Amino acid sequence: MGQLVLSSVRKVFGDKEVVKGVDLEVRDREFVVLVGPSGCGKSTLLRMIAGLESIDGGEVAIDGRRVNDLPPVRRGIAMVFQSYALYPHMSVFENIAFPLRVERMEEGMLATKVHDAARVLQLEDYLKQRPGTLSGGQRQRVAIGRAIVREPKIFLFDEPLSNLDAALRSDMRVELRELHKKLRATMIYVTHDQVEAMTMADRIVVLSAGRIEQVGTPLELYHRPANLFVAGFIGNPKMNFIEVACKAVSEAGVTIAWGPAGEAEAIIPVEPRPGLEGKRLTLGIRPEHTLIGDGDLQLTFTPDLVEHLGIHSVAYGPVDRSKHAYCGLFPGTADLSEDVPMTIGFDRAHCHLFDETGVALTRAAALGEPVTAMPGTGAFQPSVSGSPGIVL
Repeated sequence: MGQLVLSSVRKVFGDKEVVKGVDLEVRDREFVVLVGPSGCGKSTLLRMIAGLESIDGGEVAIDGRRVNDLPPVRRGIAMVFQSYALYPHMSVFENIAFPLRVERMEEGMLATKVHDAARVLQLEDYLKQRPGTLSGGQRQRVAIGRAIVREPKIFLFDEPLSNLDAALRSDMRVELRELHKKLRATMIYVTHDQVEAMTMADRIVVLSAGRIEQVGTPLELYHRPANLFVAGFIGNPKMNFIEVACKAVSEAGVTIAWGPAGEAEAIIPVEPRPGLEGKRLTLGIRPEHTLIGDGDLQLTFTPDLVEHLGIHSVAYGPVDRSKHAYCGLFPGTADLSEDVPMTIGFDRAHCHLFDETGVALTRAAALGEPVTAMPGTGAFQPSVSGSPGIVL
């Protein structure tokens, strides 16, 4: 088993609270990624789970057992750090075997465990070499092997790929997912890279300023961000935000107005909420939902910069003669020219709307959004934790 429960966990450095009452449950054999900008508290939280940082409030429990006061070696965890932390004078075999030698394991069993880990990580041909002769990806696999031989309940990864080049990081993401399937272990992974989070996680925990902003599957966070922070953090390129005014609220949704004089109007299909009339709202549109000369809502877009990337092109510039910066993601064959105005649009179903405090208004399911059956009803609703949605 490898279940982890955090209850109102806090961490204070001096007069600054860096982890502010975090509650989280990680299920057995789940791959959970903690993601957020630098300084959000994700690495501190991981070190508190590992026992490398003291806990100033709340409780950490592993498989139902409170571990706040237990040393790292007695928590049933193994941690892989950003730096490989390998012993340069030791062979790969001895680096992987080191924690087992500390435990004074019998030599035959030790060798079996090391070779089993090396086979899983495709390091069998490198066991006699020293770390200095290996590539960055191979050295990281050695560090992971040292964790595997301990057979922990929970693996902790603290930005393990940040020192690798882009190609190696892509390869290692695949390898880590395959490793998770083979080991059937609980893994908690910290990164600031939302691409890593989206491609690897069963569930993502988005943190900001020491607090959890949202927890969900990658597609839940992509399709239904809880607030402006999550909407702007998840997705690459990031979501566009345009300030609009609320003109009316009805069963059909929220009527917004935008443009220099508020002359353009549209009804956004979100859950009606009283008290929005006359308020300033934020409209969110993902770059990949931008259409050329089509859509329910249309804007004038003047690209300042166009990046031609082959499979697609990315354009940046203002919309509707305003200072609103906009980013559009278009097919690679699109006819885009810098400083030439063009009409762009997007479907209402793909729009997000946020209130004055930055909280998202619940959306109807958009085209292409995954749905799940409601237990016992046969009806379907958007697959989102904690969001009731609009039943179709």
